[in-house]
Amino acid sequence: MNKKDRQQQIKRIIQTNHIGTQEEIKAHLQKEGISVTQATLSRDLREIGLLKFRDESGRLRYSLSEGKSSYFDSLILSYVLTADRAGFMLVLHTNLGEAGVLANLIDEGKNPEILGTIAGADTLLVICKDEETASRLENDILSGL
Repeated sequence: MNKKDRQQQIKRIIQTNHIGTQEEIKAHLQKEGISVTQATLSRDLREIGLLKFRDESGRLRYSLSEGKSSYFDSLILSYVLTADRAGFMLVLHTNLGEAGVLANLIDEGKNPEILGTIAGADTLLVICKDEETASRLENDILSGL
């Protein structure tokens, strides 16, 4: 099976099932007779633009990226536990292991007011272009929590 067809199958699996891990995707593909290595699957998921979010029950699951233009929509806010501002920077706290996912979501948006992010295991530093931007974004986050 070629890459394009395999990625279409992955999209269909994500849209029709509640999938939370790459292993689950791999198992669905194998049921359909599609063999794929872990490295190929990871690359496919990255190219497709799959995102992970918390569903209503709090479980992480994959979803297709819909090109959201808002930086602090419900998907992003679902990762934020607390937010604080230090001058032109925001310090966001997440559950352990989720700061990198949140950094990717924010970086993916290419907001010109956000210069970059630095992620640890459960803490994300968001570097804004100025204090006014950081203050506005902090308020947006806190009002959405």
